[in-house]
Amino acid sequence: MRVKVCGMTQLEQVRQLDEMGVDFAGFIFYQRSPRFVGRFLTGQKLKQEKLHLGKVGVFVNAGYDELMKEVDEYGLDMVQLHGDETPRFCERVANYITVIKVFRLGDNDPVEWIIKPFEDYSDMFLFDTEGAGYGGTGKKFNWDMLKDKAINKLFFLSGGIEPSDAGQLKIFAKEPVAKKLFSIDINSKFETNPGVKDLGKVKEFVGKLKT
Repeated sequence: MRVKVCGMTQLEQVRQLDEMGVDFAGFIFYQRSPRFVGRFLTGQKLKQEKLHLGKVGVFVNAGYDELMKEVDEYGLDMVQLHGDETPRFCERVANYITVIKVFRLGDNDPVEWIIKPFEDYSDMFLFDTEGAGYGGTGKKFNWDMLKDKAINKLFFLSGGIEPSDAGQLKIFAKEPVAKKLFSIDINSKFETNPGVKDLGKVKEFVGKLKT
């Protein structure tokens, strides 16, 4: 099972994630986030690193030109659109780079109806917990709500995932809908401070998921 660690701010920690076999590192380009990468890490430094993991840029309602500038400066491999982006905007970006469209869901939301307009215009989905404002909430996502849904895109599973969830995630991975489960996305529950990961917890979690 693939793992993405989001909210990275320290180059040395990115290197260590790469060494432990993490598949993706997420970098947040939303200035209101305490994990805003622009305060910690230049594009030049990240771009020159020889990494095996994929670099995912997280954006919230960014303009097209601004987004593309960061994609080039940081050498991003994918973008994760976490705001109110339209299908047309997703399509425009997807002509250049892989697009992950984020959906922040409540327990009673009509999932299939919400995702349908984006099926032809983004490459992957990410499911997170509903909350005020933008960005991740750190609240637990009820992934059981996806079990009976028809999801035709590869997807990331996010939303308050913590170290103790590895066993339940492996059980969920046996559900029919999980044939499209592309990666688990972790962040705040694996931190000592915003943007600073507890790499021991990450390593243990990755080991449990991948065995």
